[in-house]
Formats: sequence, C-alpha cells, structure tokens
Amino acid sequence: MQKSWTCALVHRFIKTFTESDCCFTIGSVAGKSKLPALVLSPEELERLKSLKASRAAPVREVERARILLLYHSGKNPSAIQKALNISRVTIYHWLHKVLEMGVDVGLKDTFHRPRQPLISSVDKAWVVHLACTKPKDLGYAAELWTRKALAAHVRQQAPVAGHPSLARAAKATVQRILDEQHLQPHKVKYYLERRDPEFELKMKEVLMVYQDVMLQNQAAAATETPSVAPTVITVSVDEKPGVQAIENTAPDLPPVPEKHPGVGRDHEYKRHGTLSILASLDLQDGHVVARVEERHRSREFVALLKDLDAYYPAGVTLRVILDNHSAHISKETRAYLASRPNRFHYVHTPKHGSWLNLVETLFGKMAHTFLRQIRVKSKTELKERILRGIAEINAVPVVHRWKKFDLLLA
Repeated sequence: MQKSWTCALVHRFIKTFTESDCCFTIGSVAGKSKLPALVLSPEELERLKSLKASRAAPVREVERARILLLYHSGKNPSAIQKALNISRVTIYHWLHKVLEMGVDVGLKDTFHRPRQPLISSVDKAWVVHLACTKPKDLGYAAELWTRKALAAHVRQQAPVAGHPSLARAAKATVQRILDEQHLQPHKVKYYLERRDPEFELKMKEVLMVYQDVMLQNQAAAATETPSVAPTVITVSVDEKPGVQAIENTAPDLPPVPEKHPGVGRDHEYKRHGTLSILASLDLQDGHVVARVEERHRSREFVALLKDLDAYYPAGVTLRVILDNHSAHISKETRAYLASRPNRFHYVHTPKHGSWLNLVETLFGKMAHTFLRQIRVKSKTELKERILRGIAEINAVPVVHRWKKFDLLLA
C-alpha cells in the first residue's frame, strides 16, 4: 500500500513538471524559474519574420524562428508545443539559448569539432583555382564546369596535386567550398564591353540632334501660319534583317465563344526564307520611307538613299542618323553620296549604341502590330504585307520623340 502511494505521488510530480510552464535549469537540484520576456529590436523582429517565410533557409532555423516569434507574441511553451508539434525540451533549449546569447547566436547550431578539419585552407584554395579555370584548358571538351564534373576532377587529381584530403570529396563538399567564395562556375552572366573610346562624345552628338529636332517641332507647333519649309530634315535609318516568311501547314482555328477564347494554330509550319526591312523614319512628321529586300547590302542601301532623295524636295539637307554598318560606308555607297554633294549629312551612333537610334522604336511598333504572329504562303506575300503595314503607319503617322535628355548631363 505504501509502495503504491509512493509511485502515484512520483507519477503526479512528473506529470506536473512536464505540463508546467516552468523550466528546471540543467544541473540544478530543484531550481525552477519563470522564463523572462523576449525583447526584440525592430531589425531582429523583421529578420525572424523573413526567416519564418523563407524557403531557402535551413528547416531547423525556420523552426527556431517560429518558436521565437510565438514566444515574443505572448505564447507560453505549452501553446508553442501545440502550435508547432515540437517537444518542450527543444522549445526550452532554444529559448534559453536566445535569452542568454541573443538572436544572432541563438538561431545557429553550436559549433563543435571533435578534431581538426581534414580539408585545409590550402586545399580549398586549390579547388577555387580549379573552379576559376575553364575545363577546356585542362583537356576537357566542355566550356564550363558542372558541379559534378568539377568534383570528379578534384577527386581524380587531388592525390597527384598534393591534396589527399580531397581524394574522396563529394559534390556537396566541393559546392560548400565554392559557396564560401560565392562562386558559380557553371553559370554565365553576359556583359557588354565598351569598344568605342568615343562613346560618350558620339552619344551626346546624337542627343544634340534629337534636341534640335524637338525645338524645331515645338516652334512649328507654336506657329499659327504655315512656316517656311525647313532646310534640314532629320531621318533615322536602320535595317531589320531576318524577318521570317512562315507558312502554316494547317489552317488557323478561329475563337469559339465560351470554348476557345484564342486562335488555334497547328505546331507544324514551313519556312520560306527571310527578308530584310530597310527603313527611314522622319523625325519631323513621322513619315516612313522603306524597302523590303532579300538582302541588305550596299546596293539595297543605296536604293533606299535614292528613295529618300526622290521623296524630299531638292535643296534640303537630309541629316541621317545611322550606325556603322559596312553597307553605310562602303565604296559603292560613298560613290553615290559623292554624286549628290551636300544632300546627305551622316550622324553616326557609337558602337553598341543602336538603342540611341529612334528608328528602333519603329521596328518595335512593327513587331507588336502587323509582324506579330504573321503567317504567309511565300516571301512575295510577306513583302506585300510589310509594305501594306508601312502604308497603314503612314496613313496615321506618329512623331517619335527622344525623352531622356538627362543623358546629356551624364
């Protein structure tokens, strides 16, 4: 009877301990104290909220962030246990750690190492050196490393190179070494090298022309009576090559109300080749002079210049904004320009500065209107459709303006 009463008392004591919100400090005999409130700065609170919603952070750190946020909101360990389905021992452990050492230290696992690391800093530097070397330079066919290929090369060459600790390095080990240096040798990020030493000078020259055109247009709009014809007309010229003539192999299916909201199109198609659009955009009134050709050589460009010469009145200087394409400065082109002295005045955009040419906005308009999803039965039909689209643009011309004149101050 005495033994049964003692067991019941011990069981009740253990149950009271596990259900209470008090914590017994490890190593103490019977010390118990209520946990203090967790005080967080706005930065720490924001960090915990971000960590709680993260999908990239380790699961254990996300779990600890949830514990701390619930405790900070006023939940006791019992409520946290029910909400997260985590043992009370775990909850008390991380609360104690954060209250003692702060959020930055408390969120992380305590670093412990029973022995010195096998992979030294010299070994890691060798792996980083390999990652910064292209595999083709080491006798492989590949241009860039994959993590698997780099790890295999490390394991193969480590003993010979004097790094035996890496002889069994897994892909994850190599990845951790690269992550320490924020290296991703399997990825390519493109950049544009500025090859024109006079880029800024040429850019400002083009922008000055746009500014001059803007002032001319404003003056013409402010004048009630027709003004005197301008002596200089500015046009923007370029080519849009590679416009594909694509034919459907099956007819398009029209939209069907409440069934198929869009046009149905078969995946298969036929290619009939490509055409090039050579276009000139008038920056004063938005008129487009264009040709559609099989190619865009010097003879095609000279033909466009002849069209411009025929369209604009004699005695007017045509200020042409264009890039440095070989057809624009070839012997054949220069011979024609020499036959028409003082008729054309070139303003070149800098290399890799095609975005400075306003005619690109015209090509963008074509691509989003009549060239979008175009299907034809031949290149002849494609040419007719393009010329028809240009005629529609000229029926309602739009003056294209350059607005970013703050680049002049750069």
